[in-house]
Amino acid sequence: MLEKINSPQDLKKLTLKEKKELAKEIRKYILKVVSDNGGHLASNLGVVELTIALHSIFDVPKDKIIWDVGHQSYVHKIITGRKEELKNIRKMNGIAGFPKTKESEADCFNTGHSSTSISAALGMARARDLQGKSNNIIAVIGDGALTGGMALEALNDAGYSKSKMTVILNDNEMSISPNIGGLNKFLGKLRTKKLYTRTNKLVKKYISTIPGIGKPTVKIIQKIKRSIKQLIIQRMFFEDIGFTYLGPVDGHNIEELESILTISKQVKGPVLIHVLTVKGKGYEIAEKNPDKFHAISPFNIETGELKKKKRKDYSKVFGDKLIELAKSNEKIVAVTASMKDGTGLNQFSQEFPYRFFDVGIAEQHAITMSAGMAKEGLIPVVPIYSSFYQRAYDQVIHDVAMQNLHVIMCVDRAGIVGADGETHQGILDMAFFRLIPNLIIMAPKDFKELEDMLEFAVSLKKPVVIRYPRGEEDTNIKFKNHEKIEEGKAEIIKEGENVTIIAIGKMVAKALQIAEKLQQKGKEVEIINARFLKPLDVETIIKSIQKTKNVITLEDGTEINGLGTAIKELIVDNKLEKINIKSIAYPDEFIPHGSVEELEKKYLYKDIFDNLHK
Repeated sequence: MLEKINSPQDLKKLTLKEKKELAKEIRKYILKVVSDNGGHLASNLGVVELTIALHSIFDVPKDKIIWDVGHQSYVHKIITGRKEELKNIRKMNGIAGFPKTKESEADCFNTGHSSTSISAALGMARARDLQGKSNNIIAVIGDGALTGGMALEALNDAGYSKSKMTVILNDNEMSISPNIGGLNKFLGKLRTKKLYTRTNKLVKKYISTIPGIGKPTVKIIQKIKRSIKQLIIQRMFFEDIGFTYLGPVDGHNIEELESILTISKQVKGPVLIHVLTVKGKGYEIAEKNPDKFHAISPFNIETGELKKKKRKDYSKVFGDKLIELAKSNEKIVAVTASMKDGTGLNQFSQEFPYRFFDVGIAEQHAITMSAGMAKEGLIPVVPIYSSFYQRAYDQVIHDVAMQNLHVIMCVDRAGIVGADGETHQGILDMAFFRLIPNLIIMAPKDFKELEDMLEFAVSLKKPVVIRYPRGEEDTNIKFKNHEKIEEGKAEIIKEGENVTIIAIGKMVAKALQIAEKLQQKGKEVEIINARFLKPLDVETIIKSIQKTKNVITLEDGTEINGLGTAIKELIVDNKLEKINIKSIAYPDEFIPHGSVEELEKKYLYKDIFDNLHK
């Protein structure tokens, strides 16, 4: 069946039996691709039948399907003509792991972060109405993404708007980690409607067959149906805010899905279809471990084990050190926005269950809640991925920095993260955090320095940002010395007379390699580990610059408003004359997907070594 599918039109020609066979083949194909390349597995296996049904009933690209987050769009890509390209998904110059409008007209909106689809869909629906068009707009959002405030804001507006659009709630009781919170409890009650609906259908069918009294009895029952329904389900949130609620429906039954999608097309105004799916469906190992197989590196299909053994990474070092500190300081608490495992807090949550708080996909709430904790004397530590900290920018400014509260904001996945691409690259955090008064901004050169910085941050009693990359430290470089962390104090790694290299974070290791190359050219290099982006060690840096007159800055952030900008401002403000400076950083553009090594070579290292002669 899979060989026959090159577009949604091919799909529409299949019988129900053929579509079921197609679903099996798609699962097998995705499993093979992800086991070879890595990628998002469990979420894609969970939406196979749903995606088939959507493309069977709707007409893309005329009809618009917006995939919230977008990591579950592999099936959609296969059906919309990218079957062969899937083999190179997430590789440099291959197709992206998320919807991209530049990749296909079937991708109507770029997604990569959670909780955006309903807002985008409502915008498209309103545009359609103003332009006198009649196409369908569908947002597919998971129950995890529904915990995001933006999704609730959009639901509120969409229900009030009365615009015709469909929201498909893909309910698998998971985001990346198991969902928590009041909304999850509410959805749990809605899931019981499935039992009610099945019972209702069976009773209706049986009573209707009774001669003479059957049909009148059914009508009487229908009159009291809503009262009974309210007793079982309680009040219906989605209907109360203006949606027509349909479901729950079995998300792995193509026939039922097509039927309910067809019904939704006839409803005026906003519709919400509650679809129940199993994350990792069809691959037993993923079904049992959906969090592990949410996003995974290449693995062995038979065993589910990674092909390359996972080594200690920055997130693990952070988590272990936080546990050590928490054992001796009861004020320390940990807060996560539904990323317990990814940020290294799994063990902490087990050892300190009452000092661990998972707030769901709600970064804004996480930061302001942490500010409240800090105001009352606790020390909240909040690890969030760099690209997701963008969502809490106002809260960092308004609720933490303005009040100068002791919140430790750990920026995981800082710098290039690789295959997830432009929506997940963490190259902007130094630039946007540097603008905020009262923040202390640090980045460690290796694991040991991360531990030292975390310990220092706990004792500082100020708002602190510690940024660190995804993955391992540079195993080719071993730093012999680790000077004590002092506020705003840099570390001189190597002294020299001709060139000053000022680096921060993981790029300090690269500075040693550059120094070696320059040494071969007869240049004596001084290497400064800045440690702090804010406040800078002005005295140490000026002294070195005045000595060498030649400066290279090196960072894994954007070239605008990062370390390079800070050093240039320092040179101008202090009226340092005849200084040659070269800033190595990522350009002012969004960096696409590819491996970390490939992207660093393309955007950083090639530039470094090509310009050494200057």
